Amino acid sequence: MADALKILVVEDEPGQRELIVAMLAEAGHSLSAAGSVEEAIVAIKADMPDLVFSDWKLGQLSGMDLLNYVKREHPDLGFIIATAYGTISHAVDAVQAGADDYLTKPYQRQTLLLAINKVARAQALKRQNRELSSALSEQRALVGLVGKAPCMQQVFERLRRISATDATVLIGGESGTGKELAARALHQLSARQHGPFVAINCGAIPESLAEAELFGAEKGAFTGANSLKLGKLEAANGGTVFLDEIGELPLLQQTKLLRFLQEGVITRLGAQQEMTLDVRVIAATHRNLQQEVAEGRFREDLFYRLNVVPIRMPPLRERREDIGRLIEHFLKLHARQYGFDAPVLDKSTLKQLLDYAWPGNVRELSNRIERFVLLGDEEELRAETRPGAVTVKGGMQLPEEGLDWDAFERQCLAQAMARFEGNRTKAAKWLGMSYKAFLYRLEKHGLV
Repeated sequence: MADALKILVVEDEPGQRELIVAMLAEAGHSLSAAGSVEEAIVAIKADMPDLVFSDWKLGQLSGMDLLNYVKREHPDLGFIIATAYGTISHAVDAVQAGADDYLTKPYQRQTLLLAINKVARAQALKRQNRELSSALSEQRALVGLVGKAPCMQQVFERLRRISATDATVLIGGESGTGKELAARALHQLSARQHGPFVAINCGAIPESLAEAELFGAEKGAFTGANSLKLGKLEAANGGTVFLDEIGELPLLQQTKLLRFLQEGVITRLGAQQEMTLDVRVIAATHRNLQQEVAEGRFREDLFYRLNVVPIRMPPLRERREDIGRLIEHFLKLHARQYGFDAPVLDKSTLKQLLDYAWPGNVRELSNRIERFVLLGDEEELRAETRPGAVTVKGGMQLPEEGLDWDAFERQCLAQAMARFEGNRTKAAKWLGMSYKAFLYRLEKHGLV
């Protein structure tokens, strides 16, 4: 079965409505119900479901009226309509109007569940294609417009040369340098481009859930496992899996990942039977994995399995000739994103941006420009990127003209969040602050 869904059942006959809800709840889905089109619209606005299962006949308004509302206001929402056998032409009309599927009454439990799973898979594929298309559009723009520095040209050439192979790749580099973007480019250039690209941040999943996230779990394998869970590796079958921050993966899961790289098989948590997969693995880290190996935190044999083709994403300070192109790119990108006209930077501000160290790399630059596009506050942009800004680790060097403490504190928080890709626990620890104090300051500066 597909992953559990939030399903809204719309049926005006109470007994039938309760029966459908019970069948779907037993299959592990989360259910809400409505007895009319009006109630359904209120329910959708209150708690957006993944899928609507609606009867055609609903009193004064019909399932078609609800379908028209859904496709107008929430076009990505799944929709299945049920109709009596004698009115199958209604169901055909509904499908032509945008319904994902229809059932004719009376129908069996298994028929209902198959229809639900079919639509769920189709919705997931559409969502994945949209996300991939969006990411690849930006990737092409970045490669074509802002990758002129020699060190980036070397990266592009290496990606091109290995794209036709299934070689395992390890992408290194500081946070914010575009490691996932490089992985997506490699996938798109490969023969796997029509297969799935599945990304997982190994540092963002609890250790207790790491095995289920990567390798999947059978129903009942652990408390709360109410349905079969596909792991990221299985979801990437026929395509590419991107293991970001691989250095954060627990040692036990490192062992299991090594076995998959060696033999191409996995075993779901709670299962007995092995499963053979066809997946290309691309991993990334901002850590020095050789040092992690020396200190016993990373398996040496796994390091060599991953490091077949190493790629290093250079920090922005090593390709300063690209900063101007990036600024222009992000001004246009974020203006288009929010429907604004692209603003023009004052020459003195532009020079300051070109001279700034950008410790958070391309991600920091993008975030700063996005905020400027939204707020239009050039003075704030200058304050955040003053030359001679303080470094948090390794001592301080205050600017001669003095310090705007609020701007400095905000900059420290933003850089910490960029460095650890939004992981608040790690960012707070890096700044030497308690988690509670760190959250307070994030809220104070509007960074949540």
